[in-house]
Amino acid sequence: MSTNESDIRAFLERRTDAHRSKDIDRAMSFYSPDIVYYDVVPPLRFTGTEEVRRNFERWFDEYEGPIQLETHDMTVVPGEDCAAAHMLHLDSGQRKSGLQASIWVRESVCLRRSSGIWSITHEHISIPFDPANLQVWLPADKDQPA
Repeated sequence: MSTNESDIRAFLERRTDAHRSKDIDRAMSFYSPDIVYYDVVPPLRFTGTEEVRRNFERWFDEYEGPIQLETHDMTVVPGEDCAAAHMLHLDSGQRKSGLQASIWVRESVCLRRSSGIWSITHEHISIPFDPANLQVWLPADKDQPA
């Protein structure tokens, strides 16, 4: 594993930890000011840190306590000053709505390094759905990744 790959993996784990703890200021420190963020909720595209911040605040507010995020199957394609990564997250926790189901979230990120510091310039989130009924696909235990 290259140094850049190790650095990026550690960077993304620190970002996920900020999401778990709902630390909005720390979470936002991982994003470039010109971030373009595609999410599963309207308006689907969030541009810039202020829009992304409001979207994260909405997401964080859906939970009573911390967000449980388990990262699975992370792949990092490191470069000198640009990189990409994709992974799965199993999102669960005590939601204010009472929903207790775990939800798989697919994530792809593009990163750029400037002055030795990595930041996320693009993030794309998707949730699998059942095309037969257009409902969110909620996995059974047997559907968990290996």
